[in-house]
Amino acid sequence: MAEVPNVVPALPELFLASAIMAMLMLGVFQPWDTAEKEVKASRLISFLSIITLILAALLVSTLSGGRLVTFQNMFVSDPFAVYSKILVLIGSALAIVISQGFIERHAMARFEYSILIVFATLGMMMMISANDLIALYLGLEMQSLSLYVIAAFQRDDTRSTEAGLKYFVLGALASGMLLYGASLIYGFAGTTNFDQLAQLFHGGGETEVNIGIIFGIVFILAGLAFKVSAVPFHMWTPDVYEGAPTPVTAFFSVAPKIAALALFIRVMIGPFGGLVGEWQQIVVFVSMASMVLGAFAAINQRNIKRLMAYSSIGHVGYALIGLAAGGETGVRGTLIYLAIYLAMNIGAFACILCMRRGDRMVEGIDDLAGLGKTHPMLALGLVVFMFSMAGIPPLAGFFGKLYIFLAAIEAGLYALAVVGVLTSVVAAFYYLRIVQMVYFEEPDDPLDKPVSRDLGLVIAAAGLVIVLFFVYPTPILNGAAAAAASLFAG
Repeated sequence: MAEVPNVVPALPELFLASAIMAMLMLGVFQPWDTAEKEVKASRLISFLSIITLILAALLVSTLSGGRLVTFQNMFVSDPFAVYSKILVLIGSALAIVISQGFIERHAMARFEYSILIVFATLGMMMMISANDLIALYLGLEMQSLSLYVIAAFQRDDTRSTEAGLKYFVLGALASGMLLYGASLIYGFAGTTNFDQLAQLFHGGGETEVNIGIIFGIVFILAGLAFKVSAVPFHMWTPDVYEGAPTPVTAFFSVAPKIAALALFIRVMIGPFGGLVGEWQQIVVFVSMASMVLGAFAAINQRNIKRLMAYSSIGHVGYALIGLAAGGETGVRGTLIYLAIYLAMNIGAFACILCMRRGDRMVEGIDDLAGLGKTHPMLALGLVVFMFSMAGIPPLAGFFGKLYIFLAAIEAGLYALAVVGVLTSVVAAFYYLRIVQMVYFEEPDDPLDKPVSRDLGLVIAAAGLVIVLFFVYPTPILNGAAAAAASLFAG
């Protein structure tokens, strides 16, 4: 008789999948023959999606004990998965909160929008808990297919359609590289399971590391680097960020990026942790290149969404420093950085969504001129996020970078730490240019008032996290420490 798998470790995912199917049925049977009814259906499903994500986060937090594996060792729930999933669920829920006003104004209020975000989130959670290269690929594709559709969700806008198509074509290429890498690993190691691979490469087995396995790791690294938009696989990011609807860009820059970085850490530290000498230099190069390009390419940008795209490439470079360090301190630093990055980015995008003139979105940095005089509270929020991204103490962004640089120095990666500090100085230029625009320029044509309640609440909450982190950092520090320790427990 077949053994019934233990479903407890996967309860949040099963709950999310059931909720998605229920919401799809509910959405389909809503009356939406007029635009007004369509907006009502969209609001209802958005509200239910946010509740679903919050309940899923509570379910995840109940699993914070030890390491649980199920589905024939293909799915794992450990403190690392719990920490990463909670960040992803918070990011996805906030992305739905800040998007409702935008999708109603731009005739995008269809109930499928928030369901696609929840679907992508389910894929991300499966990725984070993958304990096998096949499970990893299934989760990755579930996420990617939803993201391709959301990128092109604004059907009447050619930029949005172009963004979706670019993302789809390049994403398919990256998935192919990842699969090819996985097939090489399977061909040369004889297994796709992370635990068995870890035993083989930690000296527990007799398998010597031949060139095929190195090639496999390189292809997997390339596929993952695309997903986190790290140089040299970043080319899609500025175009997709600029072309996609702004709330979609906000979502892309937060939840999928955190999930992909968590996956990056799990794959490199788990199965290939014993081969750190083989892949460390690749990650060091990717990290350096991402920081340098992110800092210098953003200097000439006049569109704030493109600037945020290059900024996010730079942030990925900083996050990868922790992985390059290869130890528990490095992973802890990256996980702290991801939590702070979530607050900074979602807050900054909530501010960008407030940039409207005559009920039309404006995206130029010059449009922020005089914001300090016309919208003092919004300007204060934006400036807090920009200062934090620039890494100015005592804001959270400074501490995020500090933990990562300390991990690099501890691992002896002095050159990487120096490049990180220097690129932070360069990047501060374009963040401070926005501050200068907000407070020291005269407003030509002020932005619309007032700021919607949803956006105001998200900006206030994210701002408080950034400002008060240095007063009470314990929850994030403890969560990140437990998550990092669980990866190295074996």
